[in-house]
Amino acid sequence: MSLSAESGLKRYTYGDLAGFPDDRLRREIIDGELIVTPSPTPRHQLAVVNIAVRLHSYQQAHGGQVYPAPLDVWFSDDNVVEPDVLFVRADHLARVGSKYVQGAPDLVVEISSPSTRHLELVRKRELYQRFGVPEYWYADLEAERVEVYRLVKGAYPPPELRFPGEILDAASLPGFSMPVDEAFDVRLEPASGQT
Repeated sequence: MSLSAESGLKRYTYGDLAGFPDDRLRREIIDGELIVTPSPTPRHQLAVVNIAVRLHSYQQAHGGQVYPAPLDVWFSDDNVVEPDVLFVRADHLARVGSKYVQGAPDLVVEISSPSTRHLELVRKRELYQRFGVPEYWYADLEAERVEVYRLVKGAYPPPELRFPGEILDAASLPGFSMPVDEAFDVRLEPASGQT
């Protein structure tokens, strides 16, 4: 860890991540700040699976590679995140290393969680924009909609909103589409004794 001269606060780097225990907590670094979040809920994970499965079908037809979390995306030594789902097109597979994806994936998907809402809608969106991620989806489980951010001249304009009954396509993945309903088809019954 290094200290920031301006603030006196510790600045974390990718090297620091290796020293943490494997305790099911997600650790990410944005501008040197360590961000720790708990493991996601079953509903969140089912949405991840639904989107990843559809992207896997696209991968089989068009090449490239889909990765659900956990997998680090290394933008810089002090900017390392774990998107819920990411896709790297076949023509960009050189970005995939043995430990992480280096640079911008072609598509990044984050699934909402009450504890990470601000992180994903503000800090991560700004990070993905700054490092040139062509397309970022924020799947909001509560609102049952997907906010689609597409990079235009280095910035994300206001998102396109996709709701159940509509089709979700990816400009960064020509030929990809899926019904929004599939992302939110997460029929979960509470376990006995849980609400």
